Amino acid sequence: MSVWSQISSVTLPATVLVCFTLTASAADDDFSALTKRLQSEKPKFAQRQQVMLTERYDLADRPSSSAAMSRGKPVQDGVRVKLPRGMTWEKLAALSPDEIKDKQLWPSGFLPLPHPHHEVGGMVFPKFLIQEIKQQTERDLTRFDLDFDLPDYFLPEFPPAIYLTTRPDLGDVSQGKLVTLANFNELFKDILNPKQLEGLRLLLTPFPQQQFNATDDRRSLKASQGVACFDCHANGHTTGATHTVGDIRPNEYRHRIDTPSLRGVNIQRLFGSQRAMKTVEDFTEFEQRGAYFDGIPADAARKGINVLERGSQVQFMAEFQALLDFPPAPKLNLFGKLDPAKASESELRGQEIFFGKGQCANCHTPPYYTDNSMHNLQVERFFKEVTINGRTASADGPIKTFSLRGIKDSPPYLHDGRLLTLEDTVEFFNLVLELKLNEQEKKDLLAFLRAL
Repeated sequence: MSVWSQISSVTLPATVLVCFTLTASAADDDFSALTKRLQSEKPKFAQRQQVMLTERYDLADRPSSSAAMSRGKPVQDGVRVKLPRGMTWEKLAALSPDEIKDKQLWPSGFLPLPHPHHEVGGMVFPKFLIQEIKQQTERDLTRFDLDFDLPDYFLPEFPPAIYLTTRPDLGDVSQGKLVTLANFNELFKDILNPKQLEGLRLLLTPFPQQQFNATDDRRSLKASQGVACFDCHANGHTTGATHTVGDIRPNEYRHRIDTPSLRGVNIQRLFGSQRAMKTVEDFTEFEQRGAYFDGIPADAARKGINVLERGSQVQFMAEFQALLDFPPAPKLNLFGKLDPAKASESELRGQEIFFGKGQCANCHTPPYYTDNSMHNLQVERFFKEVTINGRTASADGPIKTFSLRGIKDSPPYLHDGRLLTLEDTVEFFNLVLELKLNEQEKKDLLAFLRAL
């Protein structure tokens, strides 16, 4: 029985009815006024973000003619971070961190990347994902107050491929489709056992979230069922969807988070870029209880927290996640090193740099190219604290070592997506680790990374 039918079935004093009617009307008016105000402000903040991105990066669409992701989308070529006027990467690498800081020469593209509207934050999805989810399930993940900011060609291919540790013989089992509640059973009923299939169903099931829920404190025009785990981690991978972390305050110090891939979860021992959670079960439960609601328990209770049952639901979800495998790397041997008979000269030279002068293997150890640890890069030694678009560039603190297997499938890079290409990533670590790689060494290292 609805609230209105319950009210109509009893006799209430006129003053109570008037009060109830005014309260309901006021709530409707408040949401309508909020929507109009935020929609009117949306272009201003979108322009602010695009101005910043244009100042930081070369945003041209320059696909590689030789390197592609698992399902064929070309990766973007070239260093995209812009240098200060009159500076070159060689000149910059010759300077000490103190000199770069004192002369304010640290490239702005190497500063923390603000959320599309950092003061507001929350989950934001690329349009191609929004459109596909809406077409398949009639759910709408559009926010009326802001849109995703990075061009599609800098993002992972969509839909991503799915590889399973239990059925490597099948290759990509996605059949070129985005897996949703509308098709998961058809795609996986003959591949998964019932427990794994139920885990996948839960990962695809939308639950209330801070911006997408059925209250008037939401950022969708219509009351929303919420967000599913695999809305961000599409096909167990990523689309580059973003939000701000819930465990840092004040707001200007909160990190933008580039959704990481879930491929290879079975070999990981740390979860969350900084939280250092020890199991995927812990992370799965934490996301639903805390991260979905910005770390605010009162919001979680009011907006509809979904408390997962640890002994079955969480375990089922974790079991499916642990089946997600890395993409094939045909040039690697059993130990994660290049097979000389299959690799190019440039890739082999790049491998030597990776394990030698480049110092990469100190953190990214084979065969999966992670040490399952946390490291503090102390990037703040290169720049003075500054606030840009609501985000204060300061010390990031320790960040977990992400796996580099299949890394070409996962742009943009670093925990907040500030590095648009692998070339940007090479230049970033050349400076941060003070490696002083020459141009040929950088090219060779890039070739090796693309082979992983």
